Amino acid sequence: MREMEFKMERPGLLKKGDRITVTEGVLPSNYYYTIDPSLAMSGNYPFRERMLEREGEVLEVIENARGFYVKARFGE
Repeated sequence: MREMEFKMERPGLLKKGDRITVTEGVLPSNYYYTIDPSLAMSGNYPFRERMLEREGEVLEVIENARGFYVKARFGE
């Protein structure tokens, strides 16, 4: 299992238990992932940490002083 954190700009877009799919984006030396349809975005991951699984589940939505974050689990 792999857990990842995504930044979400507005509350209420996702909730615990939601099934999600992600799209992979490529930068010159990193990958990043977006929860479809553009609900939240991950940080950058080096090529050696590329995610293989594209479907997962929301574990929790966290609100703190910096905004809203989604923690998700993928079955790889």
